[in-house]
Amino acid sequence: MILRILDRFEEILISVLMALAVALIFVAVVHRFSLGTAADLVGWARAHDMPGLQDTARSIFRWINSLKLTWAQETCIYLFVWMAKFGAAYGVRIGIHVGVDLLVQSLTGTAQKAMTVVAMSGGIIFTAIIAWIGTDFVYHTWKGGQISPDLEIKMWIVYLAVPVGSALMCFRFVQALWLYLTTGHVAHHDMGSVEGVQEEADDIAKGGHG
Repeated sequence: MILRILDRFEEILISVLMALAVALIFVAVVHRFSLGTAADLVGWARAHDMPGLQDTARSIFRWINSLKLTWAQETCIYLFVWMAKFGAAYGVRIGIHVGVDLLVQSLTGTAQKAMTVVAMSGGIIFTAIIAWIGTDFVYHTWKGGQISPDLEIKMWIVYLAVPVGSALMCFRFVQALWLYLTTGHVAHHDMGSVEGVQEEADDIAKGGHG
């Protein structure tokens, strides 16, 4: 039950962070484009001696310019940082991380099992170390009282993504290792389920036979 809640929370969080980042980028681009368009319209109206249109365009420019979005870029960066850390843990859970498994696939029996265990254990150790170092870094950032330049929020909140995401990733490696030791199953994403990938592979195969 708890694992299902964690799985669902992980998926919802990643989706929400991605949606917020995309929406914010879209608004920022529209804002910048609208600001430039209003400025061009002011110049065009002045060149064609149209004071009424010029005043209207200037008013629109001032209104758009009053909507300060200097914080948008910084916010998007932070959103993507959190999304990447939780996305990495999600990737471990469903087996979509890029990896070179040529050596593992070439082995059989006990040797293959041992190599798989070593690889997963390496992931556990590495992410645990990152979580530990990240926690120490967040602590010192909190003690230092550092704030972000645009949003002016506590930077330890932003950096918290590192230890939290790494700890979750470490947990997912432990989960994957336990699943492998008890069932022999390794989470692996089927690339054929991705639209277009299987079709391309079939076309390449046909071309090779031809």
